[in-house]
Amino acid sequence: MTKYRQMVDRMMSEQKELFDNFSDIHREYTLNPKQWQKLFNQYGGEIMDIIRDYDRKLCNQMGKGQYSKFTEQLSEKFWAEVRKVFPKIDFVGVKQ
Repeated sequence: MTKYRQMVDRMMSEQKELFDNFSDIHREYTLNPKQWQKLFNQYGGEIMDIIRDYDRKLCNQMGKGQYSKFTEQLSEKFWAEVRKVFPKIDFVGVKQ
């Protein structure tokens, strides 16, 4: 398993309760965005902070060595994995 997938799995398992709650809200938001926008943004902000933190941890390991030029690609792959689970994650904070 690749490093970024391991980090996504680790993040999901370490913060399981938060991600389970957000998963329910995300599903409802997908079906009815206007009704769920406020709650989606509220919980989504906290989730985004967690995701960014794990992204930093992942990229920080590579950013210091000879592989620093690959950190941007690694971050993109990490976020692609997150988007597989939460396709609407980029809509956190967007007002409709």
